[in-house]
Amino acid sequence: MPVNTVARSLFRGLFALTLGVAAISAHAQNMVSISGSTVNMRDGPSLKSTVLWELRRGFPLQVTERRGNWLEVKDFEGDTGWVARSLTGDEPHHIVTSKILNVRSGPGLNNEVVVQAQYGELLKTLEKRGDWVRVERETGESGWVSERLVWGW
Repeated sequence: MPVNTVARSLFRGLFALTLGVAAISAHAQNMVSISGSTVNMRDGPSLKSTVLWELRRGFPLQVTERRGNWLEVKDFEGDTGWVARSLTGDEPHHIVTSKILNVRSGPGLNNEVVVQAQYGELLKTLEKRGDWVRVERETGESGWVSERLVWGW
């Protein structure tokens, strides 16, 4: 194979890898979690805007717009609203998106199921390894879950 062809193939591979890493990094930069004990999600960027619902500490949100001291955000179900930027942080969390989620002793299907989590349950993110995320439940139990069955960081 000519050197130019090899160089082009290598460049394309590195370019694709760089784009993938940039996309993951951009996603993480666009995520926030609730840092207050409870925070109002509003229908506009103002304290006078209608409260849509309350979110609890740790709830992960994807930022879709920034306007002054406010963030327009989207949750794991695709619902959108506004939260005060000062009431958000960068502590990673995930939400269970499957009906039942097996929490395992290690990262992989061959590991023992230690507990199960339910749809919508909030999980603190401890570590990521490949397609697996080590999480901790509010009850203190921890283990590994498949990243495709949760939403968040």
